[in-house]
Amino acid sequence: MAQFSPAGLQRWRDVLARHVDSGRIPGLVALVSRGDETHVEALGTLRHDGGAAIQRDTVFRMASTSKPVTVAAGMILLDECRLRLDDPVDPWLPELAGRRVLSRIDAPLDDTVPARRPITVRDVLTSTFGLGMDMTTLGTPIMNAIFEQGLTPNLPTPMPGPDEWMRRLGELPLMHQPGERWQYHIASDLLGVLVARVTGQSFESFLRDRVFGPLGMTDTGFHVPAEDIDRLPTLYAPDPQTGEFLVWDESKGGRWSSPPTFTGGGGGLVSTADDYLAYFRMLLNGGDGILSRPAVELMTTPRLTAEQNAARTAMARDNVHISFGQGQHGGWGFGMAVRTYRGDYAPVGQFGWDGGSGTSTYADPQHGLVGVLLTQVGASNPSSAHAFHDFWTTIYQAIDA
Repeated sequence: MAQFSPAGLQRWRDVLARHVDSGRIPGLVALVSRGDETHVEALGTLRHDGGAAIQRDTVFRMASTSKPVTVAAGMILLDECRLRLDDPVDPWLPELAGRRVLSRIDAPLDDTVPARRPITVRDVLTSTFGLGMDMTTLGTPIMNAIFEQGLTPNLPTPMPGPDEWMRRLGELPLMHQPGERWQYHIASDLLGVLVARVTGQSFESFLRDRVFGPLGMTDTGFHVPAEDIDRLPTLYAPDPQTGEFLVWDESKGGRWSSPPTFTGGGGGLVSTADDYLAYFRMLLNGGDGILSRPAVELMTTPRLTAEQNAARTAMARDNVHISFGQGQHGGWGFGMAVRTYRGDYAPVGQFGWDGGSGTSTYADPQHGLVGVLLTQVGASNPSSAHAFHDFWTTIYQAIDA
């Protein structure tokens, strides 16, 4: 029996082609898979001004869609009882021992109170360890310090190596008490450092040995080898006012053309549509020997209380003009969003995440479906987010019972 209707698939193709033909998305790879049926569209070019065509095996910067993959490393260590959810992280991350917490979010960095308890593995996995990106508090001393110390990517200050990154992180107070509030991004980078210290091998080599290799994800890593660099498109951050294509990162000589100093679990991966299909299909299959079924269930179901999740709820409700409507999922598991209410065409239980470089990757247990949309247009304007919405809207119309 067909998994998708022919008319629905045609609409899906036509809508995607419309985004490319408009000139706002130079190129994309779109993949949808259900059961033994997979459909892929590769449209447009690697550069906005033409050149080589996008191919099915084009390699994209995955940005924050790295997060749902990064978390598998932590789950493997939970499965093997090398980590426990409520273990303090101090033995492996001594830089985070004896934390101080800001008295209020806009306080000077020395206006602090003691942390009520140590940071735990659970806090790191749920992004509630106390520090993170908060775009509603730009300009506060703590956010300024995070940027100045190179603790996040895509900024003029380069990220240092993992040990120096930890040293700088350990010098800052927390923004919130451990376990109190979901905060974005930094926890995923921290998880990579934790995995490396627990295992005694680099974060990348652990992922390659335990996840990428077994799943055949041969094009996934933290940089693109020289022999494959022509498969990496130019990444653009369009001008928010004019739509002009401003280069965010070139392929040759760019940030992903050589091994990074810091292998960022929050946004450092490059990959392909088929590699991500392999990963999300593994999750739908209950772990496929990579993870246990309980581990998959734990990471792909909501983990946060309403109080912990309040920041995400407010972001989705009040900042749609910034997020272009992305983020309206309701819940958060480990390293990814989980839909807890029917906010659009996707059903409750769909899990995955989107990336600021123009990527969208989700799986849907109800329909046994994986969808991957990869573009080279960053989220500085709505173009890629509009493509995400239309991609998922047309996919769900195309499902045959």
